[in-house]
Amino acid sequence: MNKLDVSLPLDPLTAGHPGDFSLDNLGAIGSELARWPIEALRGADPIMGLAVLMIVALLAGEAVHRVTRLPRALGAMLVGALASPLALSLVVKSELDPWKPLLDLAVGLLVFELGSRIRPRWLVDNPWLAVKCLAEALATGLAVAGALVWMGVSVSSAGLAGAVAMASSPVIAMAVLNELRPRGQVSERLLMMTAVNTVCAVLALTAWRVLVTLDSDGFDWQPALAGALYALCGSYLLGAISGLLLERLSRQIHGPGLAALQLALVVLAAMLAAQFTVSPLLALLIAGMVARARMGHRLQVEPQLGSGGAALTLLLLVTLGLLSTLDGLFDLLPMVAAIIGARLLAKTGTVLLLARPSGLGWRQSLGLGLALQPASGLSVLLTSNTLGWPSSLPLPDSTLLQALLIALTLMQLSGPIWLQLGLGVVARETRDA
Repeated sequence: MNKLDVSLPLDPLTAGHPGDFSLDNLGAIGSELARWPIEALRGADPIMGLAVLMIVALLAGEAVHRVTRLPRALGAMLVGALASPLALSLVVKSELDPWKPLLDLAVGLLVFELGSRIRPRWLVDNPWLAVKCLAEALATGLAVAGALVWMGVSVSSAGLAGAVAMASSPVIAMAVLNELRPRGQVSERLLMMTAVNTVCAVLALTAWRVLVTLDSDGFDWQPALAGALYALCGSYLLGAISGLLLERLSRQIHGPGLAALQLALVVLAAMLAAQFTVSPLLALLIAGMVARARMGHRLQVEPQLGSGGAALTLLLLVTLGLLSTLDGLFDLLPMVAAIIGARLLAKTGTVLLLARPSGLGWRQSLGLGLALQPASGLSVLLTSNTLGWPSSLPLPDSTLLQALLIALTLMQLSGPIWLQLGLGVVARETRDA
């Protein structure tokens, strides 16, 4: 695409050679003027470019909400997708690497909030709910892996896809729930099941890391196993200490200072997790759960931990759109459809199958199954020092990995729609229901 020549006269009456003015010249100048903002954004400083994208995302979110009544998060992700190599190529993936600490922090804020809103004791009081949480995660992983093996994918690559497919997106769930403000059994169970299947996905990916090294040349399974145990135990220990520290310090701080304390501890825990190479996602989820268990109703967590957290959440949603990919969609359509279809059937089917024993009606269970559909690509894209596949791991089948990324893109971008459909239209727990 040619850039606008700044020496080109902008007056159409003097454009081109003297006496050559025509509608064709006017159209050419208009075309160049239309291209100029896009070219300017491409050449802009990445920080300024992302700031502009965030402003556009805010406006797009409001427009989408006014016109369609869908969550604003959808507009933010669509703006990111339009700015990605998928469409206008305004931002490339490598330009996002310097932003990864902020993205990790944004994930941490939402995951900590998720942990603070669930009550683990509920799983003890309602054993069938615990069974449903575990069954839903395991059934999803096995269904996706089984469908891919049936299509001829290797067991190790199919196992990776199954592990990733277990997780519902805590980021999209919390961002949309903070906007919709639903109240009811379906919303509470959605939070619980999202937390459980996210933990199950982390554990499954950790196990996959160890198992895949057994058959890989140049990889030793003992260090992989030791590293996995260190990451899991270290994440739990860091999260527990953070939660206990929040409980202790909150006795000395009251009022608006409590939100600042929560934000500071989340920042500290996220940085320590990165420094000690443990999972910030798991650590901050545990921190929120421990803080809730210790503090009870004394723990008041502001949505997204205040306006600063809201800005980080918007940046994260735009980034999820920027990381979208549909390259090779038509060639990989059968595999992509198998991943999405198996995941949909497994999650919804398991929730419906265990509806009555766990104390939920059929309509509510259907709404819960639909609300669990937003997928979490963070387990693949944000688990390394760069926004790509970790270099320390053996590469899975490239075709399967691309199909998985496409499926994650589709399930992420449609995530707010699934949540609105499940919680608002079917379960009728939102204000607009």
